Amino acid sequence: MIKSICCIGAGYVGGPTMAVIALKNPHIKITVVDVNQDRINAWNSQDLDLLPIYEPGLADIVAKTRNVNLFFSTNVDEAIDQSDMIFISVNTPTKTYGIGKGMAADLKYIELCARQIARVSTTDKIVVEKSTLPVRTASTIKSILKQSHNNVKFEILSNPEFLAEGTAITDLLNPDRVLIGGDYHTQDGKNAIAALSGIYLNWVTGDKIITTNIWSSELSKLTANAFLAQRIASVNAMSAICEVTEANVDEVAYAIGKDTRIGEKFLKASVGFGGSCFQKDILNLVYIAKSFGLNEVADYWEQVILMNNYQKKRFAQKVVQKMFNTVSGKKIVLLGWAFKKDTNDSRESAAIDIANYLIEEQAELHIYDPKVTSQQIFSDLERITDDNLQQLQEKIHVYNSAETIFNNAHAIVILTEWDEFKTYNYKDIKNQMLEPSFIFDGRNVLNPAEIQQIGFQYYGIGK
Repeated sequence: MIKSICCIGAGYVGGPTMAVIALKNPHIKITVVDVNQDRINAWNSQDLDLLPIYEPGLADIVAKTRNVNLFFSTNVDEAIDQSDMIFISVNTPTKTYGIGKGMAADLKYIELCARQIARVSTTDKIVVEKSTLPVRTASTIKSILKQSHNNVKFEILSNPEFLAEGTAITDLLNPDRVLIGGDYHTQDGKNAIAALSGIYLNWVTGDKIITTNIWSSELSKLTANAFLAQRIASVNAMSAICEVTEANVDEVAYAIGKDTRIGEKFLKASVGFGGSCFQKDILNLVYIAKSFGLNEVADYWEQVILMNNYQKKRFAQKVVQKMFNTVSGKKIVLLGWAFKKDTNDSRESAAIDIANYLIEEQAELHIYDPKVTSQQIFSDLERITDDNLQQLQEKIHVYNSAETIFNNAHAIVILTEWDEFKTYNYKDIKNQMLEPSFIFDGRNVLNPAEIQQIGFQYYGIGK
């Protein structure tokens, strides 16, 4: 019987996942730990608007569970020692150094977690991989945990998350499936799988809980993200053909989506996919394939990344080309910075690359996103441009609302599909802008006929 859970990592996976588990398992004490004091302070903030992660429904669940059976702390050692089950939810970024640079997953945080668990634990533990990991990472964790000198037994499980940011709470409350990988050939392994299954069974039906061996579970997560990204890249490839043949990519996507073998999800053409998972996981898959000499497999999956980069570059070039081949000194409004709506996550957002391209073309950028802070926007740009913060602040203007952002603008570029962008009074906005007025709709959220009737020069994706 699991009475106490520790989750190492208070980020996009650990925080929401543990909040929902706490809500559905009031008999279990759950402690989410992180070495980042500022992040833990934000999770403990009395003002729920200051939580470090924005997800619809998350604040309500935190309000019900925090300091009841859900706790946030920086005391990692104590939480590990007192737990029966430990979830590892730390970051696994793409390596920026050494062998595998730019492709392989950097597992240094995973290894540090494993070593800390081995050092601190004085009772038997079930260790659950929640972070997205390369295949056979569990064997690395297992070999580190074996070095524990406290005569402690560890069972390793893989329980990858399949959350979509913006709908994470809905995905957690009503999952398509819960995947648990473990050593089901041993009694201890079966017991560990049963213990984790028991936690989910408090709100998920048994037919949705899938059990595999641990390697299949690890690979399933990478494969799921690769397939989803591949669908986006495929429809974006078709959007380029649509634009030169006068076909409409929305109509094409609708038509093929009615084929039950294909289905209609993830066929929305856009400026390109972003987020913390798709690119990282595909690069990881490419690296694994190359490591085993499967070069054709590696080339196949790498093309998804190349197509995504091409789509972003193609869109940015269209902005410049349609504005008479120069945007130098022109005021361009960027609407949206998050990689998708209903999240404040901007990791790998298409907006970053588009902005960088326009900065290089000497455009004057004015940026608004409903949830991403100006601090985050400048931080994202610092990483990708040659400019320091002071130089960027001279070139870039970030707004807290869209009320005054359109004055004397030459163009609007929509980069995130926030619902509020559909509700703006574009007739009034048009009167505030310079002539000719352009809208480049990187998410196809507006009605082209209505926008053109107002007098805008409108350019969408695949139209």
